[in-house]
Amino acid sequence: MAKADIGLIGLAVMGQNLAMNMNDHGFTVAVYNRTKEKVDEFLNGSAKESQIIGTHSLEELIESIQRPRKIMLMIKAGEPVDKMIEQIIPLLDKGDIIIDGGNSHYADTTRRCRALNEKGILFVGAGISGGEEGARHGPSIMPGGNADAWPEVQPILQGISAKVENGESCCAWVGDEGAGHYVKMVHNGIEYGDMQLICEAYDLMKELLGLDAAKLSEIFSKWNKGKLDSFLIEITAHIFRTKDEDGKPLVEKILDVAGQKGTGKWTGISALDLGVPVTLIGEAVFARCLSAIKEQRVHASEILKGPSPSFSGDVEEFVELIQRALYASKIISYTQGFMLIQQAAEEFNWKINCGNVALMWRGGCIIRSAFLKDIKQAFDHNPKLTSLLTDKYFASEIQDVQEAWRQVVSVAVTSGVPVPCISSALSFFDGYRAARLPSNLLQAQRDYFGAHQYERLDQPRGQYFHTDWAKTGGKVSSSTYQV
Repeated sequence: MAKADIGLIGLAVMGQNLAMNMNDHGFTVAVYNRTKEKVDEFLNGSAKESQIIGTHSLEELIESIQRPRKIMLMIKAGEPVDKMIEQIIPLLDKGDIIIDGGNSHYADTTRRCRALNEKGILFVGAGISGGEEGARHGPSIMPGGNADAWPEVQPILQGISAKVENGESCCAWVGDEGAGHYVKMVHNGIEYGDMQLICEAYDLMKELLGLDAAKLSEIFSKWNKGKLDSFLIEITAHIFRTKDEDGKPLVEKILDVAGQKGTGKWTGISALDLGVPVTLIGEAVFARCLSAIKEQRVHASEILKGPSPSFSGDVEEFVELIQRALYASKIISYTQGFMLIQQAAEEFNWKINCGNVALMWRGGCIIRSAFLKDIKQAFDHNPKLTSLLTDKYFASEIQDVQEAWRQVVSVAVTSGVPVPCISSALSFFDGYRAARLPSNLLQAQRDYFGAHQYERLDQPRGQYFHTDWAKTGGKVSSSTYQV
């Protein structure tokens, strides 16, 4: 009997859809699930007419795969991945490959990559985005890990990935160790930001302008034909068109408490660890946290009063201003995301091609948008670009929408409509373009109460000074430290 090209462990929806995707592209897949009945259900269900091979033990799975064996794990991240690796290691030979396709933390991927390398096993951490539909018909795949594995897994991963213009694959090697899962983490962080920005635009149009779901659907459909063309804008238009059984908009019946699985939080933590001002994603995570304290908000609404949203201007004109503010904020979100990727690459010695990352996000994934083509072009033009805001195209784009952006934030603040991400994006923009910030006073304060020292404008960088501000502490200072 012919042996499989790859084995797949974990037959939840993502695992099943990836197996079917591989089968459709001519790859023979052997599958295994801890609950053996699930294997049989899959083979007798959606995989009935396929060439997929079902197995009922790990030994049978490994034996059914041609060498070097390639085994993809589509199981819950964390301890389950470590336990599964422990079970299959004794069954593998040197040169065999394990691919983790789940949402693992990048630090875990780095640890596993190093540990397995010592045993002669090649490990790949592949971030996969696109949900169930992407897994079935073409996801964005962000592989990293042991580079020696790439020639073996490349035909399969690129074969099943989404494709954009000229048939370019939304899958390319990201970098060593945890680089692939890191880029997927940042993708998810940007996803948090994009979703919150859209929610703020919705809130402004609903609460301030009084627009109903039908009109909102029309607006988002129009936006999806312009610079905001993206998967999330597209599905938002569809959501507003969807009605409940009584004919009323379903979205208005959904409890305003947002869930999260942690990848946005991981992005914020990493940004703090690396000292990168990823403020918009941080605000998006905190917005979900604020939504979660529903009972407190309801109680507070009975006590705390502010302005009642009202608008007397041109509604269509203000909708256009909101579109521009949303676009500007989106530029900031991606600017911060790529700044974080670049800093992580420097910190962990990963060689990440940001243009390739933008290409990988162009199709298949949740944040896919036409906008990413411009980002790819910016990094292709200057691979060492430190910020999208200093790229000629994006500098011009944000300049064009800056006035609208400021008007929207101003009206939102005076109307009492919360726009944490749109406003934090504007604050970042103003801070980033400032040659001088008030941090000189902050440094003076730190030196005053803690003798933490400061640098001077009239002296070379790297020289530190301390002042005995209160004339009581002498000249003793603490050591300096940086994030």
